[in-house]
Amino acid sequence: MELATIVAVIVIALAFDYTNGFHDAANAIATSVSTRALTPRVALLLAAVMNFAGAFLGTRVAKTVFSVIEPPEGEHALVVVFAALVGAITWNLLTWYAGLPSSSSHALIGGLIGAGLIGSVTVHWDKVLDKVVIPMVVSPLVGGLGAFLFMLLILWLFRNRRPGPINRGFRMAQTVSAAAMALGHGLQDAQKTMGVIVLALVTGGYQDGFHIPWWVVVLAASAISLGTYSGGWRIMRTLGRRIIELDPPRGFAAETTAASVLYTTAYVFQAPISTTHTITTAIMGVGATKRMKAVRWGLAANIVTAWIFTIPMAGLVAALAYIAINVVVT
Repeated sequence: MELATIVAVIVIALAFDYTNGFHDAANAIATSVSTRALTPRVALLLAAVMNFAGAFLGTRVAKTVFSVIEPPEGEHALVVVFAALVGAITWNLLTWYAGLPSSSSHALIGGLIGAGLIGSVTVHWDKVLDKVVIPMVVSPLVGGLGAFLFMLLILWLFRNRRPGPINRGFRMAQTVSAAAMALGHGLQDAQKTMGVIVLALVTGGYQDGFHIPWWVVVLAASAISLGTYSGGWRIMRTLGRRIIELDPPRGFAAETTAASVLYTTAYVFQAPISTTHTITTAIMGVGATKRMKAVRWGLAANIVTAWIFTIPMAGLVAALAYIAINVVVT
């Protein structure tokens, strides 16, 4: 296949990586900014640096994304990968505009499935079930329940302390928990773009089998880092203030719990989970320790609705993109 075609697919993959960065910037820093532990620009710089570093910590998630569909073959093989990325980017932009913290990960998986089906490519449904669907359901539940229990432990440990010193201490601690969250985001989300680029290279005949060239790691890390630094203010407002008004201890508990889930799923289960889902349910979990009414459950319901529609809608857009591209080409 022509070099120009594979370059075009890599560029659109990096564009997705960039949108992933600014769409998910709020995941790592919204809680720290809302509790005034960090200023917005300092938080964004911290998140960008840690996202870049996280991209170099492993390849297991990238391999899972690579294996969602069989590498396409035939005249329009690369169109499948291109259309999948178009579907993911479109859903990212729509949910960013609406201020809804949906999953870039599931948008990408949905795009691969939709483009794969319309392009007559084998979808490995066992991988989708084991590595995507089950973790999609389990990780937010673990994040929410874990954050709830962790916050209860914090409340018990510091039950006799004055709020002022406690808040100051947890503001300092949030620098570490926000950095850990951003590192986990880089570990998870940059790898997803690496997996798609490798899929494109194998499809185009530029390499055999799964291995990630060093330049792919550097490009993916750079794109998500730049996207993160550009910010995602609409979603940051939703996570940081509209779900619940956070204080420093609750911000620390939510970030620490969500980061733990990210590392566990990446290293143990090789699952491309949603950092968005995990931190959002963690915030809900710590909020519920105030009182159940403290969480704005109506907004939470809207967010969950966006989660449910992410895979099918990104898949539909990818399928339509595949049809449109083939019409233009032929």
